[in-house]
Amino acid sequence: MGELRGTHVPVLLERCLELLAPALDRGGPTIHVDATLGLAGHAEAVLAAHPETILIGLDRDSEALAHARARLARYADRIHLVHAVYDELPEVLDRLGHPRVDSLLFDLGVSSLQLDAPDRGFAYAQDAPLDMRMDQTRGVTAEEIVNGYPHGELARVLRVYGEERFAGRIASAIVRERERSRITSSAFLAELVRDSIPAAARRTGGHPAKRSFQALRIEVNRELAALETALPAALDALAVGGRLVVLSYHSLEDRITKQAFAGRARSTGPVDLPVELPGTGPTLRLLSRGAELPSEAEVAANPRAASVRLRAAERIDPDRAVGPEGTGRERSRQRVKALHIPGAVAPGRSNVDRQKGPSGPGDADGAETEGEGS
Repeated sequence: MGELRGTHVPVLLERCLELLAPALDRGGPTIHVDATLGLAGHAEAVLAAHPETILIGLDRDSEALAHARARLARYADRIHLVHAVYDELPEVLDRLGHPRVDSLLFDLGVSSLQLDAPDRGFAYAQDAPLDMRMDQTRGVTAEEIVNGYPHGELARVLRVYGEERFAGRIASAIVRERERSRITSSAFLAELVRDSIPAAARRTGGHPAKRSFQALRIEVNRELAALETALPAALDALAVGGRLVVLSYHSLEDRITKQAFAGRARSTGPVDLPVELPGTGPTLRLLSRGAELPSEAEVAANPRAASVRLRAAERIDPDRAVGPEGTGRERSRQRVKALHIPGAVAPGRSNVDRQKGPSGPGDADGAETEGEGS
């Protein structure tokens, strides 16, 4: 296995432990799933804080799993570490015989191990083969994408996943260069991207290639597609009273999380009925108002936490949903009442909200790039 490469500081560790504790301190053995195990910083803290908790840790990176197994060796009788992507969660739980779990954590993005290992090709500041696969045993590499995607598809990846304004120009430069010779070096690609961006735009916002490298990494690992499948499966696996915490580092990840939570945090019954129909109440209670951001102290201690957005939710019984505004049935009646009183505003919405339009549980503050992942 060798020595651990790079350093690992778990992001928002104390806040994650605080949010997960009520689900793991309910007496008897409890099950916690770390869907992005990485170097096991969060997992180790959970096991230490909850002596009766069993950990199921997933990671697609076999090198990270080896380090995590060594780090968690003293908890060997309470851990199941699995080489899998988080969208394989239902199969993993079925195989282990745990259809319901008490808590889950998703710490998305690229891990310290992957970012700090120069031979993995994730970092634009270091020269390496263009790989970028989190699981080096399968899948296409960044080199295959850079040299094989047509111009339009390449530009789409850079524009959508990297929110790169100059995606078309960068794609054109890549196509021209690869006609001369195959692009295989991360340093060469970073310089090519830099030269494709106007000088005025290069003066701010960090390294000019960071958005393009982020976009390629997301495409290589199918990160967003996997997340769209994994989050509903994770919510389905939660027992009543169970909790899910998601740490996102990109506005698209946070948007997927927000939508997955919002869909289950509201009633599905007709709003004008005086009672909540059985089974139509919300199945999720949001534990954070919008996306929580890191404190200045957190960022100072761990700069990779700068772009993190935290969202958390608890599984509830739809027929016994109770929140700050009462039961689901009471909220329905309040909404109906508000709709019939001139000038009234539905509970939880101000006049400013009404002028702006429908409100949600919170939005990301724009795209961020590299952060601390699993």
